[in-house]
Amino acid sequence: MFEHFDAVVLARMQFAFTVSAHIIFPAFSIGTASYLFVLEALYLKTRREVYLELFNFWKTIFAVAFGMGVVSGIVMSYQFGTNWAVFSDKAGPVIGPLMGYEVLTAFFLEAGFLGVMLFGRERVGPGLHFFATGMVALGTLISATWILAVNSWMQTPAGFGMNDKGQFIPVDWWAVIFNPSFPYRLVHMVLAAYLTTAFVVGAVGAWHLLQRTAPLRAYAMFSMAMWMAAIVAPIQILAGDAHGLNTLEHQPAKVMAMEGHFDSHPDGAPLILFGLPNQAEKRVDYAIEIPKLSSLILKHGLNEPLAGLDTIPDDKEPPVAIVFWSFRIMVAIGFAMLGIGVWSLFCRYRGTLNSNIWLQRAAVAMGPAGFAAVLAGWVTTEVGRQPYTIYGHLLTSQSHSPIAAPAIATSLIAFVIVYFFVFGAGTFYILRLMARLPRDPTPELQEGPIRTQGITPGPTQGGSHAH
Repeated sequence: MFEHFDAVVLARMQFAFTVSAHIIFPAFSIGTASYLFVLEALYLKTRREVYLELFNFWKTIFAVAFGMGVVSGIVMSYQFGTNWAVFSDKAGPVIGPLMGYEVLTAFFLEAGFLGVMLFGRERVGPGLHFFATGMVALGTLISATWILAVNSWMQTPAGFGMNDKGQFIPVDWWAVIFNPSFPYRLVHMVLAAYLTTAFVVGAVGAWHLLQRTAPLRAYAMFSMAMWMAAIVAPIQILAGDAHGLNTLEHQPAKVMAMEGHFDSHPDGAPLILFGLPNQAEKRVDYAIEIPKLSSLILKHGLNEPLAGLDTIPDDKEPPVAIVFWSFRIMVAIGFAMLGIGVWSLFCRYRGTLNSNIWLQRAAVAMGPAGFAAVLAGWVTTEVGRQPYTIYGHLLTSQSHSPIAAPAIATSLIAFVIVYFFVFGAGTFYILRLMARLPRDPTPELQEGPIRTQGITPGPTQGGSHAH
């Protein structure tokens, strides 16, 4: 039944599905590992039990998410050999070592200290345990660094040559790793991971505040998450703007698709807020736009010219509609996060952060927002790179394995079924863990006899009556 399907399209669908299921777990575990590090640091500094209780609460959730991230990541690596063998052969001399460095540094660091962090508090002492937590957090960041170095090189390749077999070979490793888009992509992704975790933590805290299950722990979580939203969301918007300017310089066709600019604008380009991209007719139907604002944002001048997709050959254009809408979803969620952060600052100033039920309900609703933004950003980045796997050098249509469509379709269906049960069950378990926040401890009774209200102690023997 799949004989007439396109093998390349099916292979792309399979990789898109598996990487979408995978990326949400590293995005969450990167932020959660750093959050655990902060919680333990606060406990060691203040000795407030609430921070230790929150650490123990979130470390279990982190362990489950970390495990699912590892399993889903292993599946992806096999697809390079099964569905994308030509890409692996041509790009292997560059991609292979970078992936190996990620395992040798980040994964070994995480795996080596994870057991100490999860089970070693009573065995190694507070100092070494805190060090282990820091190493796990550092490992997640190093892992993100290597993976983003690989992806960034595919987006903006540099520091390579070609051998007589048509393979990409490294000429300058520094240029390969620190390629033109790498710093922007790394900052943007790490901040996205922190915001993703912050809004999950904020949603859990807000939920328990609304349920009044553990007000002390819930408010501590909610307050910390709202600080992150208020501080990191505006930084992320600025980082995203810088990343967009870098993309305009090195991948102009992607920005043209993001903006919906089918035509060039020599006297200033409009910002199209909404519309229906019509790639066949080379226009955006029902466009709602603000004149010249796109030129102001991208070129910092109202009348600055911006090239359009009319300067790109039709067979080199990315799929405009997907990139156009995924970019707007990402931006909309980013500004919604900023709105929650500003709202929380106002409530904090008014002293109503722990009692404003509408803010707490909004925080619960925004709990999954970080995952949606990460997925939308990934779609913008990867679909916007099409029709290339290595931008400007290797086409996607030239990268796939010589494998028939039915074989790819069969494995795709198997992945969908297995992922639905395995990761669906894992996600359900994580949600159950989040709902089981232990109640706040009851205040300890003061030492000495308990005195009932209204009864006072009798006079002391040998007191004033002895006179």
